[in-house]
Amino acid sequence: MSQPATSADRVLTVPNLLSVLRLLGVPLFLWLLLGPHADGWALLVLALSGITDWADGVLARKLDQLSRLGALLDPLADRLYILATLVGLVLRQVIPWELAVVLVGRDVVLAGALAVLRRAGWGPPDVHYLGKAATFCLLYAFPLLLLGVHGGTLGAVAKPIAWAFTIWGTALYLWAGAVYLLQVVSLMRSPPPRAAS
Repeated sequence: MSQPATSADRVLTVPNLLSVLRLLGVPLFLWLLLGPHADGWALLVLALSGITDWADGVLARKLDQLSRLGALLDPLADRLYILATLVGLVLRQVIPWELAVVLVGRDVVLAGALAVLRRAGWGPPDVHYLGKAATFCLLYAFPLLLLGVHGGTLGAVAKPIAWAFTIWGTALYLWAGAVYLLQVVSLMRSPPPRAAS
């Protein structure tokens, strides 16, 4: 007889459904940004993504619905929104392509490091508060950068704030990446979990 799924193994949970909705919003957001240049609707999708990102974490804790799938989906949605926004902003010539390369390059390096960890029998290192702060800054920076493209008072006010968030977010993103790499090196120098057990 099969064992009942523990809370960590559950798939159909409210937070996971919210994360799936966030993922479905990524192509819609990119199309709105690049197709009709419907920036207002694109910003609405981005705002709803931020709200559901906050809600799925709160609900997971309140409903005791923390799960392994949720722990994968949530950062995946964050990374995809960042990637989609970078692609859109580069193609719209709002940000230089070099900035996008730096941010995406950091994620590529960390993905390689995680693959090495998995082969050695380790899971991913714990999420660091620096990474959360960096994502927070960038997810505020991107809509403000888009607002800054438009003329008028709102655009003039949004632009310097957007670049402040962009610079801080990029610095924190790289710093968090360095912290994760140090964690990876530390784990790789330890006996693998299989050997330790």
